Amino acid sequence: MHGLMQDWPLTLHKVLEHASRFHGDRELVSAAPDSTLSRTSWAQVAKRSRRLASALAARGFGAGDVIGTLAFNSARHVESWYAIAGTGAIYHTLNPRLFPEQIAAIARHAGDCALLFDPVLGDLVAKLAPQMPQVRLFVALADREHLPATAIANLVAYDDLVDEGDAGFVWPRLDENAACGLCYTSGTTGNPKGVLYSHRSNVLHAMMLCTADAVAVSARDTMLPVVPMFHANGWCIPFAAAMAGAKLVLPGPRLDGASLCRLINQEQVTLTAAVPTVWLSVLQHLEQTGGRLGTLKKVVIGGAACPRVMIETFEKKYGVEVFHAWGMTELSPVGTVGTLTAAAAALPYAQQLDFKARQGRALFGVEMRIVDWEGRELPRDGRTSGRLQVRGPAVANAYYRDEDTSAFDKEGWFDTGDIATLDESGVMTITDRAKDVIKSGGEWISSIQIESLAMEYPAVAEAAVIGIKHPKWDERPLLVVVLKPGQSATKDAILSFLSGKIAKWWVPDDVVFVDTIPHSATGKIQKTALRERFANLPR
Repeated sequence: MHGLMQDWPLTLHKVLEHASRFHGDRELVSAAPDSTLSRTSWAQVAKRSRRLASALAARGFGAGDVIGTLAFNSARHVESWYAIAGTGAIYHTLNPRLFPEQIAAIARHAGDCALLFDPVLGDLVAKLAPQMPQVRLFVALADREHLPATAIANLVAYDDLVDEGDAGFVWPRLDENAACGLCYTSGTTGNPKGVLYSHRSNVLHAMMLCTADAVAVSARDTMLPVVPMFHANGWCIPFAAAMAGAKLVLPGPRLDGASLCRLINQEQVTLTAAVPTVWLSVLQHLEQTGGRLGTLKKVVIGGAACPRVMIETFEKKYGVEVFHAWGMTELSPVGTVGTLTAAAAALPYAQQLDFKARQGRALFGVEMRIVDWEGRELPRDGRTSGRLQVRGPAVANAYYRDEDTSAFDKEGWFDTGDIATLDESGVMTITDRAKDVIKSGGEWISSIQIESLAMEYPAVAEAAVIGIKHPKWDERPLLVVVLKPGQSATKDAILSFLSGKIAKWWVPDDVVFVDTIPHSATGKIQKTALRERFANLPR
C-alpha cells in the first residue's frame, strides 16, 4: 500500500521559487575583478533565471543538452545554474585554472553545446573556441558594454540573452531524477571523471547542508562561498543558500586574504566556506595587519585536512567556530562535518580541538564503512584503518561516459580512495589518501597526521609529508616545509618538536625547506610533484 501523499518532484527551480517567494528581498552581492560590488536579490535572480531559461529554450537548448560555465562566483553564474537546470538541460562547471588543453578536452568529453564565461576569461575562451567545435553559442556573463574585446564567433552578451526571454516563462515539469549538473573530478588519481548530478540529489544534498549538525544555513545568515562554483558542485551552496533564504556574497576571482577580509567585514558575513590554503592567506593577512573578522561566526573548512592549529587560531584568537568537513565531487560533495557530539561538547577545550580536527560524522543520507584491501568490512573501533566506502542518495553510482566501474561495487558502495578510521559512534578520521599513504617496514604511516602536527610549529606556514624510497624500510617520510615570512627554523628543531607527539618510527628522516608547495587547480597539495622533485634525495 502506498501512502496518500502528493507526487511533488524535488526539482531545483522549486528551490529558487521558494527563495523568491519567501526571501525575495535577501541580497546577492557580487564582487567584480576591480572589487566594485553589484547587488541583486533572490526575487530578481528568479525573474532573470526564468527569462534566461526562456531564451535558451527559444534558441533550441533543452532537455539533456550540456551547457558549460567557465566562471567565478557571481549572481549571473548562480542565475545560469538555475536557468539551465530549469529547462531540463545540464550545467557543466569548467575550471579556468586548468591548462587550456585540459579544459577543451573536458568540454568535448562532456559534449558542451554552449559556453557561458566571465569576461575576464575572454582571452582564454578565444584560445579554447577552435578546440571546441561542438560549442555553437558563447555567452559572456556581462552586459553589451563589457563584452571582451576578443574574436569569438557566435558571441552574445548575457544580459542581452536574458532580455530576449519571457519573464512569464513557466518552468516545465521535470523528472526529479533527470540530470541537471555535471562536474569533473580534479584528476588527482588519473584522468578527470564526470559526476552527473540529478535534481533530486541536489535538492536532498541542500537539505542535508541546512541541518543543524551540518552547516546549519539559515535565513539569518550572510554567506560567503569562497569555494568556487566550479569546484565540487560549488559545495551545493547556491542551492542550500536559496533553500534557507540566506544572503549570498559572491567574491568573483579575487580570493586573496585582504579582499576576503574586506568582504567579510563590509557585508557582515556570518558564514563562509573554503579550502585550507585560502584560510592560510586570510590568517596571514590578519596577523600582518592586526585585522579582525567582525560578525563572522562560522567557517567551513574542507577539500583537504584542516590542521588543528588553524582551528584553534580561528576559535581562540578570532572567536570564529570552525566546521571541519570532508567530501568529494562524487558525494555532491559533503559527506561529513565535525560538529561536536553531546559527549564531545562536555570535554575540556583541548580535547574538543582533537575531536574537531577529525573529519566528523556522516550527514543523514550518507552511509559509511571501512574495508580491507580484499573488501572485508573492518571494525569501528577508532584505531583500525581501511579503505573508506560510502553510499547514499547524493552519491554517484557511475562516472559520466566512462566505462571504468572499479570504484563502485554491486551493493552500491563507492570507494573514495581515502584511508580512514571509524569509531563506535561513527566519527570518521581520514588518515591518508590511498595513493599517499606511506608504508615503512610493513607498517602504515599517516602523512596527514604528521602534517597537522608540523603546522603547530610556530614558524611553519605550510607542510607536506611524502614517502621517499628507502633501501631497508621500503619508504620513509620526508617533511617538506614552507616557513612564515620573516621566520626561521632548523631541521633539528622541527624534528625535536615532533618527537614524543607521534611514534618514534613515524618521525620523518629529513626536513626540506621550500619557498612554495605546489597545489592543484582545486587547492590540494600536489604530492605527485613533490615525490618527483625529491625522488633522488640522498638517503
